[in-house]
Amino acid sequence: MPLVTTTKMFENAYKGGYAVGAFNVNNMEIIQGIVGAAQKLNSPLILQVSKGARAYANHTFLTKLVEAAVYETGLPIALHLDHGPDFETCKSCIDGGFTSVMIDGSAHPYEQNVEITKKVVEYAHEHGVTVEGELGKLAGIEDDVQVSAEDALFTNPDEVEDFVSRTGVDSLAIAIGTSHGAYKFKPGQDPSLRLDILEDIAKRLPGFPIVLHGASSVPQEFVALVNKYGGRMPDAIGIPESELKKAAAMAVCKINIDSDLRLAMTAAVRKHLFENPGDFDPRQYLAPARSAIEDMVAHKIQNVLGCAGKA
Repeated sequence: MPLVTTTKMFENAYKGGYAVGAFNVNNMEIIQGIVGAAQKLNSPLILQVSKGARAYANHTFLTKLVEAAVYETGLPIALHLDHGPDFETCKSCIDGGFTSVMIDGSAHPYEQNVEITKKVVEYAHEHGVTVEGELGKLAGIEDDVQVSAEDALFTNPDEVEDFVSRTGVDSLAIAIGTSHGAYKFKPGQDPSLRLDILEDIAKRLPGFPIVLHGASSVPQEFVALVNKYGGRMPDAIGIPESELKKAAAMAVCKINIDSDLRLAMTAAVRKHLFENPGDFDPRQYLAPARSAIEDMVAHKIQNVLGCAGKA
């Protein structure tokens, strides 16, 4: 089976009231951990690559690793560009074998966002590739995307119909209270999502797939492990998984997960090296890291996304 686009995935997810996980990948062990969980649970899968991941691991290496995952498992897997900053980056990924791209024009004024998104859509659709756009600004940091809490903006439901109609995007990332990174909310702050905004958008765009970025939940057990074995993470809480589960049962068909994977992997590596300080073989500390990612992804598929058995 070749790589697939997100079209059928999202049609099934919308009708079935679940979401497909979009997991960020940076190296072989991360891909193996994610795919191992998806294969055991027979789940569809989106493996996504950021601009930073392409710079770190090389476009071709990551593409071939994802193609190997498809070959080994036979799962429906889409290869997606996360937060494409401009037309040239999106074009490079489309030409280089990606089946889905995101053009993030949310930092620009509305009309400029429409213009750049439409340009990407036209090129992508000519090549059979699906496109995700974004309205609203999420707080936090992810590679080159840096938005302060003061500059974050909820998506305006009054804009969504015009944006989708004029650009032709296949899915839409919205801002309803999620944020990038592990440092989301301090204890005592309200991390609830604006599900009322999501409900309003769903009414205006019936059947249209919505995307949530910055949806990691920052599990405290992994924060504690990182700190126990030499880390210095501040107190922070993420989006409650109960909120994400509600969103997945509504119009949200794709939920992005990255920080939770990093926390699980880092905690496992720190723990192994703390307990085995003489180890210098990467296979020894990356094997438990890979297993930690697999466990995390399995938990998300079963208890948050609801996409187990949907491949």
